[in-house]
Amino acid sequence: MPAVVKTAAEWRALRAGLGASGRTVGFVPTLGALHAGHASLFDAARRANGVVLASVFVNPTQFDDKRDFEQYPRTLERDIALMGRSGVDFVFAPEAGEMYPDAARYSVSESEFSLELCGTHRPGHFTGVLTVVMKLLQIAGAERAYFGEKDYQQLVLIRGMCRAFFIPTEIIACPTVREADGLALSSRNARLSPAERALAPGFHRALESAPSAQAARAALESEGFGVEYVEDREGRRFGAVRLGQTRLIDNVSR
Repeated sequence: MPAVVKTAAEWRALRAGLGASGRTVGFVPTLGALHAGHASLFDAARRANGVVLASVFVNPTQFDDKRDFEQYPRTLERDIALMGRSGVDFVFAPEAGEMYPDAARYSVSESEFSLELCGTHRPGHFTGVLTVVMKLLQIAGAERAYFGEKDYQQLVLIRGMCRAFFIPTEIIACPTVREADGLALSSRNARLSPAERALAPGFHRALESAPSAQAARAALESEGFGVEYVEDREGRRFGAVRLGQTRLIDNVSR
């Protein structure tokens, strides 16, 4: 089973020893509530690095809805077991006070792309994401960090942040993992009712098959989705929808 580390100081002491041995570190940051999509990131990190570090931290600053933060599943024991099966060596599982000793007075923000797409509908979300990822990358000191393409806007913003702040960690993108019916894996899928789960694969189908973003939106609305946005840009089609109380995001290459 992976060794669990609770503080930045503890991990940095371990990291110094790993560096002296010449082993590279692959890092996978997560919110927990892990599934096969996360396992694919761990597998990618395992293949390319001598040591795999994963983090589990439900980051309060990226939740624009307090209820969403409170309801987010905390399943650390189950998560650690999945990590163990995936070859993770260390788990960084800090408390909020460890990550935010300043009570979140300092933050990292981006002034353009973070305000579009999901940023339009989740004010402050990407500032919370970039801030915690900056902290985690600084703590991890990894050669490589792994992120899924399902959160493609997040991936673009994290890559841009690393370039802007000269962070040496290489950001590795990993393909979206899907159910057999096309639904992108997400911890939020567990919140779908049986009827909503039956409808959910239509989200990916519409993004992939519609001739335009406008046609995809119309198709989704006709099927009963609440559509926040569907937009084509930079060779991809991005979308966010709601089924009942559950928000789903996805994107496909065009």
